[in-house]
Amino acid sequence: MADNQYDKVSVEYSDDRTICYIRIDNEEKNNVLDLEAILDLNEALRTADRDDEVDGIILGSVGDIFCSGADLGEIAGSDLETGTRWLNAYYDNLEVLKDTGKPTIAAVTGPCVAGGQELIMGCDLIVAGESSKFGQPEVLVGSTAGSGGLQMLPLMVGERRAREILLTGRLIDGQEAYDIGLINRLVDDGEVEDETTELMLDVVENSSPQAYRVMKSIMKQWSNIAMLGWESQRELTASVWRSKEFQERAEAFMAKEDMEQLPFMGSSPDRDNA
Repeated sequence: MADNQYDKVSVEYSDDRTICYIRIDNEEKNNVLDLEAILDLNEALRTADRDDEVDGIILGSVGDIFCSGADLGEIAGSDLETGTRWLNAYYDNLEVLKDTGKPTIAAVTGPCVAGGQELIMGCDLIVAGESSKFGQPEVLVGSTAGSGGLQMLPLMVGERRAREILLTGRLIDGQEAYDIGLINRLVDDGEVEDETTELMLDVVENSSPQAYRVMKSIMKQWSNIAMLGWESQRELTASVWRSKEFQERAEAFMAKEDMEQLPFMGSSPDRDNA
């Protein structure tokens, strides 16, 4: 059962409404996270969290690219207040994913980078297809992974691996992501949603909801430690977005003619995402 009240997010429920499928739906722009998409996603997640009929939330996407990150065209040239407001709105999505007592599972096919990877790291579990790619390439365009990547990735894969991914901007494929513990399951692309649904049903049908909520709350304390000082990091990132270096790198990136050749992008008619 579909619920299409949003412009850049699609919502669908299982027949019994116990599972809510929330998909980023900004396909014409490679599922970029512009402010409208971020706000739509936040409202969809909060609605599912408040819905007593919904037992679990699956976060997916429409098309061949899970998410290509933040909208460079939107954040380039933003003032400090605008940049801070954008980051706050983005972080609200992480908070819902981490705070809800309901199971949250990401279903990933294709590239899932930058803000997309930070988003799925807020989920309890991650299932990915063989075409998936992961990474935090912000450093290549003069930005930072300050919306959770700098904080959460070291917790998940270890500091040394995280440093390499963050400081070089290199991407890893699904197999490497599985090997280092970034994702939970790696399956054929055509099986991602079925595998994610099966995993979700296993959790909601067999796990005690009360025990699940308590365990998730306790484990969240570790990620909360990593996120200490996020406010100052948020403002540092917003300041970076105002810098001349970022402006120049962002403009050069958006001016590339062969966007489809970039390892973390598909072709984009607007060329405003990274």
